[in-house]
Amino acid sequence: MPLPIGINPITWSNDDLPELGGKTPLETCLAETRQAGYAGIELGNKFPRESAALRPILARHGLALVSGWYSARLLERSAAEEIRAVEAHLRLLSDMGCAVMVFAETTGGVAGARDTPVTRRPRIAEGDWAGFGERLTAVADHLASRGVRMAYHHHMGTVIETEVDIDRLMRSTGASVGLLLDTGHLAYAGADPATVAERHVARVNHVHCKDVRPAVLSAMRKADRSFLDAVVEGVFTVPGDGAVDFAAVLSVLKRADYRGWLVVEAEQDPAKAHPLTYARMGYDYLSGAARTAGL
Repeated sequence: MPLPIGINPITWSNDDLPELGGKTPLETCLAETRQAGYAGIELGNKFPRESAALRPILARHGLALVSGWYSARLLERSAAEEIRAVEAHLRLLSDMGCAVMVFAETTGGVAGARDTPVTRRPRIAEGDWAGFGERLTAVADHLASRGVRMAYHHHMGTVIETEVDIDRLMRSTGASVGLLLDTGHLAYAGADPATVAERHVARVNHVHCKDVRPAVLSAMRKADRSFLDAVVEGVFTVPGDGAVDFAAVLSVLKRADYRGWLVVEAEQDPAKAHPLTYARMGYDYLSGAARTAGL
């Protein structure tokens, strides 16, 4: 059975920079998602947040809901407080049959700050790791009890960004804390996605497939620019249009019998990167690479 391939609506409109694709209707996004060949889509800011409203909209386009991002604040609140805060989002994902929740700790994060260099991201103090890991595991256990697994998203500009951060996160948490492997964020952080996948593949339960343009990345690092500046300048693109070795990553997933979604997620300015064109490029490349890898 081939792995399902989905896409994130950020190809059409950006949640952190609403001026990027802000006027693009949700119906256009969904119609073009299906037209490009995808089986599902993740949540975006234009989606209804009640299953009764969302289900018929996706059904009209023959699309499944893959998952949806959640911004956690576990560095400043308890597991019980976070469980209360996540309830509406969890209920939506559960009602829609999603297997995983995209989950990231965003306390102090600078990913959404256009005027803040990504190098000014927050760090977890040595003495805070144990408690953070315990609270994160407690929340993940709760999600699992409702049939939705936590897929922790390492992300530029947050406390879990680098390969070292991911290693520490995996050591500090229980098995219920799954790992979302994001190829683009790993490459941006200076890691080899296949190496990280190999080390933690037993915990990988969701994959975001984005590529990076090395020349843009080098320029953004040299100028110490913000994450959103890098996005606007085109640091990310769809699989096959940059420097990430997807064959190596998919080979690791194949050996581990990975059965989750592969999701194309490439933050770009839709005025520069025509959404349907790039959606098709990403699907065609990724589906071909997955077939070659035996997925």
